[in-house]
Formats: sequence, structure tokens, C-alpha cells
Amino acid sequence: MYSLIEEEVIGSKIVCVDRRYWSEPAGMDFIQQLAFPEDVEAIKVATGGNFYATCCLAASLRYMEHSLSLTFASHSLRIKYQPSEGSMMIDLSTIRSLELIQNITNVKSKDCLFGLLNETLTPMGSRMLRSNILQPSTQESILKNRYKAVGELASTEETFFDTRNGKHIMDSLKPFLDIDKLLTNLIIQPTQPDIQHSEQSINHILMLKTFVQCVGPVYEALSGARSPLLVDIRNVCRPNNITPTLKIIGEVINDDVTFQRSPLDLRNQRTYAVKSGVNGLLDVARQTFKEATQDVHQHVSDINDQYEMQMETRYDNARRYYLRIQESNLEGRTMPDILINCYRKKGYIECQTLGLVKLNQRIEDSHQEVVLMSDKTVTQLIDNVRAEIQPLFRVSDSIAMLDMLAAFAQLVTTSDYVKPEITRCLAIKSGRHPVHEKAHSEKFIPNDVYADKQQRFQIITGCNMSGKSTYIRSIALVTVMAQIGSFVPAQYASFPIVDQLFARVSMDDCIEANVSTFASEMRETAFILRNIGKNSLVIIDELGRGTSTRDGLAIALSISEALVESQAFVWFTTHFRELAQIMNERAGVVNMHLKVDISQEDKMVMLYKIANGFVKEEHYGLALARVVNLPPLVLEVAEKVSKTLQAQAAAKKKSSKSFAIARKRKLVLSLREVLLQAQESAMQGKALMEYLRKVQEEFVRRMDCIENEADDSGDESVIGEEELNENDDGRNEDLEREGEFNEAEDDSDESEMTGTDKTEMLV
Repeated sequence: MYSLIEEEVIGSKIVCVDRRYWSEPAGMDFIQQLAFPEDVEAIKVATGGNFYATCCLAASLRYMEHSLSLTFASHSLRIKYQPSEGSMMIDLSTIRSLELIQNITNVKSKDCLFGLLNETLTPMGSRMLRSNILQPSTQESILKNRYKAVGELASTEETFFDTRNGKHIMDSLKPFLDIDKLLTNLIIQPTQPDIQHSEQSINHILMLKTFVQCVGPVYEALSGARSPLLVDIRNVCRPNNITPTLKIIGEVINDDVTFQRSPLDLRNQRTYAVKSGVNGLLDVARQTFKEATQDVHQHVSDINDQYEMQMETRYDNARRYYLRIQESNLEGRTMPDILINCYRKKGYIECQTLGLVKLNQRIEDSHQEVVLMSDKTVTQLIDNVRAEIQPLFRVSDSIAMLDMLAAFAQLVTTSDYVKPEITRCLAIKSGRHPVHEKAHSEKFIPNDVYADKQQRFQIITGCNMSGKSTYIRSIALVTVMAQIGSFVPAQYASFPIVDQLFARVSMDDCIEANVSTFASEMRETAFILRNIGKNSLVIIDELGRGTSTRDGLAIALSISEALVESQAFVWFTTHFRELAQIMNERAGVVNMHLKVDISQEDKMVMLYKIANGFVKEEHYGLALARVVNLPPLVLEVAEKVSKTLQAQAAAKKKSSKSFAIARKRKLVLSLREVLLQAQESAMQGKALMEYLRKVQEEFVRRMDCIENEADDSGDESVIGEEELNENDDGRNEDLEREGEFNEAEDDSDESEMTGTDKTEMLV
């Protein structure tokens, strides 16, 4: 980080601050003391779990206080949480609720977005994928280059699979070690070096040698690359960028020595790492090591001959060399007294001898002598390598990017994913939830999605378990996928650039903050309202259900109004039918519902299919209660109460001119959006004229429909509440009239072109 700041911020003065000032609790205290009172809770939500950001705030303010003698008045600072430049902001609550990085119920499960996409083969690629999921790009040029690269890797055999050399690009990535961690270790200089540090230094050089040798095959595998991003990666991996490092290492390290993972092989590689002839005493120590190792094998052979046994030699870091024999070989025999430190393990007996212990010590002494004699040479080698660190970091970043893109391409070749487009509207044809699809590939039902500025606030209603939450989550997840450069699970997809993603979908009490479900819900919603912008995407699942019905509806309605005014794209699921009815005539608002089939035998079938308009008032709650066999008397009373309340609500509805005017205005705005999209589409000539003619006819038809409905409703009489309660016949008439009213409202969304129609036009 220090080096990056020096490199990127030229002329900057870096001041060191005492470690004790970097405190997360102190940072939270500063937020509580200095931020505007109305911003405090929203900032706490944004920074919750963001350890480093809070620590940095504390250190900065402490530095100003102690070094610059500057303090701030209480609640006088406008503190705002912002994402990194060029990236989408996703708060911690959204990360958790959408399960971007880990599954909520099982942290070890791969049923999350990261688990789905993580087909990477290198540690660097995995980290880059994780970083991109948490901070998706908002730069159109970057995303388009990634789409081209993924498309080329997935479709071009010459690039993804080099048939001439028999090398798969994925095979070229497999041998790479964690170079990021390695380079960090190479630039750290301990104040008091010891034998362990000397051993690790040799390990690091061997790892670096292995990494640099792996770059060449990647360069060759990308020889046929055409997309700009793959060409850039290939250029970074050119031989002239790694040749200086290879030359420096080759002058000191034996050509046939490489990094090994097993403890014994790695120790042997360390021993013979430095070339012979550099130090005479080093060569003598190595000869001693070699002779002692040979003595071990001879010692074991002698024991086997003497006692007629079949012992094997094994090695680990703790015991060094030890012996292992199957228990079955000792049946009916007495354990030889020469064997010590014996214990049983999975059908084997592991042990040592006194002679073997002495030989282990002799080998260890000679190995340490070799390491210490090699230390000066290796230290000088590392100093020389540090001069070439900068190009190695660039190579590491390029390998990580290639690994991530190859992982995306791997998904494209095994799944029905499509390349997304970047447009003004959000349109998805047959979209699927990426994680649920993996678990239910044969059963998952796709859905269409369409949103533009005149259909930016979508209210989703439907029965419990009808798929509302899955539907809105899938929209957020595929948006994240599109903005990290991945293809998405759909037949067609286009997205606007989203710079903020908010999700309010959980129903958990916030134990850490000592707040209830409803309080947690309001805290997160306050954060959304204070940070939302016109380029934001918001999903909210059943807001207000943590409190009373009346208060919940009032709060949900008020928040909905604010979200509509923000111009952001919002998907809002609710069981408040009144909310959907009240908001329906607002410009930019549309109503959708998830279909459910209720049979005469009191059976419910979830169709998991999105449809336009309100959910039909079929008393889903009562139907579900019948399915689970509630007592008949309870159901009978519930049905009577429900019908009475429904009839009373219908009696209070009145038509007005403002109702019709609002619908006409909404229709005109929708027409404007359709014409703008037609202008930007690929249609020309007769096809465009025919499409515009159909749009005109549909507009006139729907405008006439609005006027006719307004005239008809004006002639209807309104029955008062006293007449309603007079007798059952009056109640039934009211229910019939109320049903007609609801049907008219359900059809009110016909005054707009449906999202499916618009998606088809874009496709």
C-alpha cells in the first residue's frame, strides 16, 4: 500500500501515525460525536463491519487532534460513506442478505454468488473475483472489454484450448502460486533475522522462480487472442518483462531446483538451492547432509534385515524421519526393544530408534549450517530481485484478471448464460436466479423483467411462498454479475450502469446493535433514503411487517413515495394491497404479481410466474389456512370477517377526475419512453413504421379505455356503511360491485405497454 501511494500520488508526503490511533471503537465514537445527528444511524449501517474504513477515520482525526491541534465541534461534520471511485457501493447488510460472499445458513456452503462464480484456479484470481463482487465496476468501457474477453475465451477454440501444444488455458493457470503474498514477503525486512527467516527466504526465492517460469505458457496460450483485454494481458506477460528476474535467479539458484510442497522435498530443495562453487564451506556442509541422509536409509535397511520386518521410512516436520509398519506384520511377534516412541495410527505403528533420532539431529544440524551459509547469498539475491518487483506486480494482476475471466468463460460453456448489454433500461428475457438455478436446474421457472424511468418503481404482490423474494433477489444478483464482467443466466439481458445497490430483505433481529426486527429495518431503510440516487437499484421485501398493520402501511407508503421521487430503480414486495392501489397512479409506478393457482379442492399451486397488475383478491391467506387444516369454525369466522372488511373498503372507494387524469398522464409518459427506445433500437424502414403504427393504435385504445371507465364509474352509486350492515343481500351486492371495481383496477395496468412487450422489442 505504501509503495502504491508513492507511485500513484506523486509528490505526496506520507506521515506515520502510531498504531494505537487505528481503533475501530474510536472511529465509531467519532461518528457518534461529530456527524450530523440525523446521519449517525445511516453512517453506522454503512460502516458496520468495515473495520479498516473506521480505523482510518479514527487515525486521521487523532492525527489532526495531536499533530495539527485541530478539533471539531460536536455534530458539526458532514460524514458520508462513499465507495471507491469507479465502483458500485454495496453496504454490509446488502452483502449479507443477498449472500454475495457466503451462505447465511451455512458459511461453508458454496450456495452463494461467490461460490457459484469461483471457478478460479489461482489464489490471486479468487481474491480478484471476491473484490469485484464486493465492488463491481461502474465503468462501461471496462465492462465491455471484459464481455469481449469472456466471449472470446468461451467461443474461440484456439484461445481457450491450444490444440497444437495440447495445452488448455486452464492448465496454464493451475501451477501458479500465491504471488501477491510472496511479493509482500519479499519486501519485508525483519529487524532480527533468524534461522526460520533464512529458510523462508530460500522458500520464497524458489516460489518466485516457479511463478516466473509459469508466465511463459500463459503468453503462448494467448497467442491467438483478439479482444483488447486479452491482448493487454498477453503483453504484460511478454518474456522481456520476466527475463531480468529469471536471469537474476539463474545466476545463483540451481536450474533443476524448484519449489516443492511436501516437507521432505522442500527441505532437500532448500539444501541444494544455491549453485555449487559459490562457497566452499557450503559444499562441505551439503556433503555432510547427503551422507547423513544415506545413513538413515542404511539404518532402516539394517533393522529390516535384522528383525525380518518391512518398515517404511516416513518424514514430517515435527519428528523428521520415523518408521512405520503395519500392525498385521507384528501379529504373534514381540515388539523389538530397539523401537521407541511407538504409537498406533490407522492400522499402522509409527516409531523411531535411538540411532534414528541421532541421525535426525545430525541431518538437522547440517541442514541449518547449509541454510546459514546460503543466507548471505540469498539475501543479496532478494535485494537484486526487489528492483524488478514492479513488473512482477503487474504480471500478478494480469494473471488474476485472466483467471477470473477464464472462470466466467467456464460458466458460459457449462450453463445457458448470455452476454449482457449496457443500455438505458433494465430488460431481462427468461432470467433465472443464478444460485437457485444451480440447485434446481430442472425445476427453476424463468421470468421476464423490464424497467425504465417510467416503470422504475415496481410493486410485487402475491401469496406467501409464491417466489416474490427470489424474483427480486435474482434481479439484484444478475445486476452484480453484469457489472463484474460476467455473462448472466437469461436469454437476453440489458442493464443500465448502477452505482449503488441496496437490499432490505432480511427479517433478523440485530443482536450486535441491540435492536429489534423493526428497528433494524428502519435503520437500514434510513440509510437507503439518505444515500439513494437516480442511478441506484433497490430491492425491498415486505417493509413494515415488523410492526402493526396500520403503522406498517403508513410507513411503507411514506417510504415508497420517497423512493419514487428518487428516480431510482426499485422492486418493492408487499402484502399491503392498499399500498399497491394507492401508488398505482403515480408516474413511474407499476404493479406486478406472482401467479398462484387455487383449485376447488382447496389446493394451492405456486406457478412462480410474474404477471402484470394487482394480485387478484382470492384470499390467499384463507386458502393457505384451509390447506393446513385449521378448524372449520375458525375458518368460517375468518371468512366472514374478511368479506365484511372487503365490502366496507369497496363502499368507501369513489371515482374522481384526478384519478383519470393521473392515469392519462402516466400513459403519456409511458408512450414517451417507448418512442425513445424505438429511436435507439435497430429497427428501420417499414419495420419501424409498422411498429409505430401499432404503438399509436394501442395508445389510442388505452386512452379511450381510461375515459370509458371514468364515465362508467361516475354513474355508479356508493352504498353507505349503514346499508352495508342492513342485511346479507345488501352485503352480497356490495361484494359483487367491489369485485367489479377490483377487476377494473387490475386491468388498469393495461394503460401501459407491458414489460414483456418492451423486452421483446429490445431482443
